[in-house]
Amino acid sequence: MFNSPIVTRFLPLLRIVMLVLLSPRVAAATSAEQTLLLIEQAARAALVRQADNTGLIEPQFELAVVRNDRVLPPCEQGVAVDALDIRQSTRMRMVAVCPGAAGWRYEFVVRAKVSAKVAVTLGEIPAGKPMTSADVLLERHDISMIPDTINDLTAFDGMSARRSLRGGEVLRQNMLVAVPLVKRGDAVRIVARREQIEVSMAGEALDTGARGAMVRVRNANGNTIRARVTAAGTVEPADLPLSTQSSE
Repeated sequence: MFNSPIVTRFLPLLRIVMLVLLSPRVAAATSAEQTLLLIEQAARAALVRQADNTGLIEPQFELAVVRNDRVLPPCEQGVAVDALDIRQSTRMRMVAVCPGAAGWRYEFVVRAKVSAKVAVTLGEIPAGKPMTSADVLLERHDISMIPDTINDLTAFDGMSARRSLRGGEVLRQNMLVAVPLVKRGDAVRIVARREQIEVSMAGEALDTGARGAMVRVRNANGNTIRARVTAAGTVEPADLPLSTQSSE
């Protein structure tokens, strides 16, 4: 049997212990350092999504939240972070919001360095020279200021350099132009295919065009038609559905 005086003496202490155990726990306030960490994490997540959407190969990120003299109060209800403008990785604008009557809203700048494996030239490439995947390789570079890099080596087939390129130069989409497969004044074959039937006739190209481009062609009857370039010196009438050969 418990001694009644002893139990009576400890009743106040037991009540305090029970109140502590049964009372709802209050979350600790978000500190200034934790807020900055949340901002960095949100910016990194945005960069990862961008990298996934553009197909970057093995992307890596280095981020830094720009600090100033502003005093960042703790937030009792938890900070929410959102992106305002992430178009430039070197200057990403983020916003942190602390809800409630005593809350606050502050904007921050995050500077990020982004690197990935992208296509670079193996050697010098003269302007206008047709390129293939053998002319390039994938190499890690800082692409923070280069939004239109290329990471698919097959993208160079059927393309040529718009200008002379140095060896080791990071390739951008605006550096390439499709190689013309038909030039104005060239004799061409007009090939019409439907299921297992193929009909062709001679013609003359009135425009210059790369694969898939629409050009005017004068056929052997003297009529001018619109045609789609399918291969070197070969076109198909534009009113036909895109053939399998056209997309090869």
